[in-house]
Amino acid sequence: MDLYDLVKVAHIIGAAVLFGTGAGIAFFMLMAHRTRDAALIAHTAQIVVVADTLFTASAVVAQPLTGGTLAHLAGYPLFSGWIGLSLILYAVTGAFWLPVVWMQIRMRDLARVAVRTGQPLPPAYFRLFRVWFAFGFPAFAAVLGILWLMVTKPTL
Repeated sequence: MDLYDLVKVAHIIGAAVLFGTGAGIAFFMLMAHRTRDAALIAHTAQIVVVADTLFTASAVVAQPLTGGTLAHLAGYPLFSGWIGLSLILYAVTGAFWLPVVWMQIRMRDLARVAVRTGQPLPPAYFRLFRVWFAFGFPAFAAVLGILWLMVTKPTL
């Protein structure tokens, strides 16, 4: 296996981690939210925050490094064509993901307070959840677009 193949495997694993962790986080947060159980939400949100820190953040750093290396090794121009569009979609994903990380931490903290005080989840939690949920759609669509571009490499 040569350098290109090794970097390509790392890049594909990073893409799978981004897609899989994002989908898993969304599913588990939604399922916890539907219970309206502050203790379950606090626990799930804590796991989500850890998963985002370990997996998503690592892949977020690795993807442009491996992608840039692949483009260089293959002789593709980095900021044009399908790679340029992928980078734009990557920025869109990041623009929605960064606030989501903060929202997950805040929702976790609000749920912890509700558990500690024996109170129901506050309206601020539900407002944050709605925004968090809405932000997932453009971020997920952008990731799907990037995956499509990576596989098809269309002429743009």
